Amino acid sequence: MSESHTHYRTCNLCEAMCGLEIKVDGQHILSIKGDKDDPFSRGHICPKATALEDIYHDPDRLKYPVRRTATGWERISWDEAFDEVVGNIQRIQGAHGRNAIGVYLGNPNVHNLGLILYNAPFIRSLKTKNRFSATSVDQLPSQYAAYLMFGHQLLFPVPDVDRTHYFLMLGANPLASNGSLMTAAGIENRLKALQKRGGKLVVIDPRRTETAVLANEHHFIRPGTDALFLLALIHTLVVEGLVKPGRLAEFTDGLETVEQLAADFTPEDVAGYTGIAAEEMRRMARELAAAESGVVYGRIGVSTQKFGGLCQWLINVLNVLTGNLDAPGGAMFTRPAVDVVGLTTLTGQTGSVGRAHSRVRGLPAVGGEFPAAAMAEEILTPGEGQIRGMITVAGNPVLSTPNGGQLDEALAQLDFMVAIDIYINETTRHANIILPTTTGLETEHYDLVFHLLAVRNTAKYSPALFEPEEGMLHDWQVLGELRRRLEGGGPINRKTLPGKIEFQKRLPPHKLIDLALRFGPYGARPLNGKPTGHNLTLAKLKRAPHGIDLGPLEPILRERLLTPNRRIVLAPEPLVADVARLKETYPTRSGRSVTEPGVARSEDRPHSERELVLIGRRDLRTNNSWMHNAPRLVKGKERCTLLMHPADAAARQLAPGQVVAVVSRVGQVRLPLEVTEAVMPGVVSMPHGWGHGREAIQLSVAQAHPGVSINDLTDECELDVLTGNAAFSGTAVVVTPC
Repeated sequence: MSESHTHYRTCNLCEAMCGLEIKVDGQHILSIKGDKDDPFSRGHICPKATALEDIYHDPDRLKYPVRRTATGWERISWDEAFDEVVGNIQRIQGAHGRNAIGVYLGNPNVHNLGLILYNAPFIRSLKTKNRFSATSVDQLPSQYAAYLMFGHQLLFPVPDVDRTHYFLMLGANPLASNGSLMTAAGIENRLKALQKRGGKLVVIDPRRTETAVLANEHHFIRPGTDALFLLALIHTLVVEGLVKPGRLAEFTDGLETVEQLAADFTPEDVAGYTGIAAEEMRRMARELAAAESGVVYGRIGVSTQKFGGLCQWLINVLNVLTGNLDAPGGAMFTRPAVDVVGLTTLTGQTGSVGRAHSRVRGLPAVGGEFPAAAMAEEILTPGEGQIRGMITVAGNPVLSTPNGGQLDEALAQLDFMVAIDIYINETTRHANIILPTTTGLETEHYDLVFHLLAVRNTAKYSPALFEPEEGMLHDWQVLGELRRRLEGGGPINRKTLPGKIEFQKRLPPHKLIDLALRFGPYGARPLNGKPTGHNLTLAKLKRAPHGIDLGPLEPILRERLLTPNRRIVLAPEPLVADVARLKETYPTRSGRSVTEPGVARSEDRPHSERELVLIGRRDLRTNNSWMHNAPRLVKGKERCTLLMHPADAAARQLAPGQVVAVVSRVGQVRLPLEVTEAVMPGVVSMPHGWGHGREAIQLSVAQAHPGVSINDLTDECELDVLTGNAAFSGTAVVVTPC
């Protein structure tokens, strides 16, 4: 007879780190609720958490290795799979060089403890420079700015939302994302608390998002012009004598350079480009400067544009100029129990810029990775260094990187491909071998990345809820065995059980976490600083299933700075130089008021042929494309629609619900039209992660709700040339009736 019990864990499906209370009877989940005793999430939960059950029981989920054959997929043994994968990697590198193998890491990697800990040594064993990840279609500009300004690519300033009085938010929708580079479970309640204490939330976005509806103010801004808006705010602070960095002035260099740069960007100069009135920009700058505490924060909308690097830099600059960096209620830095910044500093992994350049386009490597936008061309372009074999780890780049159609074609031409994944999806269908791993409720969990980004210092460990089925392997075991063989390990005993293949010689994840906790800031023997008295160990965390509260964020930047002279570099040379590119794109002669080049519609053409600007959007129930195979997350009304302003719809004689064709330089899709004033005129919006209509995938629920992929329209040639990040926001499209 089975016995019911309650299990507490952290949800790992997005960045929020919500605590869950899961009631179980044997292998049957009775309920999944928010854990009211979790000190961080305090009972908050979103619809995604309940999908953990759907994923665990998903009949489409792979559990054992499969090989693609002419007649379909066949199950093979782990031993056979490892032999074939390593043999083909060695064959290709032996014939074409080590860079003939490429590797791509998807977003779910940062949500999985085993992948985070074991990916780096595995990739090093490949000895290839052709490394790509979801970083360059997401937060790379933030990493770039952090590296140049603070000396480490992971020294991210996090909005202290619980204590701020003025929150200026650009291109972010935390009510849908639950917070991004701002781990803040229950963010809606936190923002309402900000307003209740007399504070103000101001949202700048081309769409009236769920967060914008909640805000005290929302201002439409033309996609791609955020850097101009930020420079106009800086200009106002300078000319009106509102620059007050406070104690930051003692260890900040470059203030005069920034003031000189902003001189050319008056609010009047940029108003015609941004669509925001000059006096409104001045007022926002004054309010930010006058607030008891304030913070400027920008996320995916400002990162995924042609000036993403400039935007994230200027956001940091504004927080410095107003004295709100590293101050309560401003943009602060975490002190997580597992000190990822400290540990990576010890191993020399603080970041890098431009140490290598991609073969075809010469794009810079940042943090040791090339832009994902270059992946297809590196496969398709013949010559020395051409990628002929590919490894994808928990990623679906066909749906998540620009010009997914081109990448789809490229993957089909590889000599060999292996995917570490639990599904046969739009990307992994091209693999020769798929190596599936345990996931979700079968794995232990500790959030290495999102404690680093949290709005409060906490720590929590979640043991596995269910034992994996016999013959299944964890991700860290798969990566460990591949690495062992690539580094010259001999063949295994074919009679050995899969769960015992050499893994006893490796430190499992929980032991690594225990070591990191003991030597972390709250351990008995911290590597940096004095003991705090917490004496934190894994055993102590296990005795606190709801997690442990370690207190609010504190001013710690001065001790954390890793620049050569241990000072804030307010005006890094590459970022200062990139302002010239901004000026070339948007000339700032006084009194000039013109529309953004490339966004301007040609008035001499028929309305149906005039270009619009495409932006993405996010939904609360989907974080990655693989979540579309969870029935609870796709039910309800159609969400893969094109949003368009009524004026633009009327000009094209388009009606709500009508199926329209959306055409860009790289492709065309068809989807239903949704007419709404929630987008500004000249802008249309599509969601990310859909497009499950391709052949040969095995995702039954997703195939019944296919939608179309926005990345069949986005352009791999459009990116932030400074950082290499994809410029998804601002794709020029034409919309016509089908």
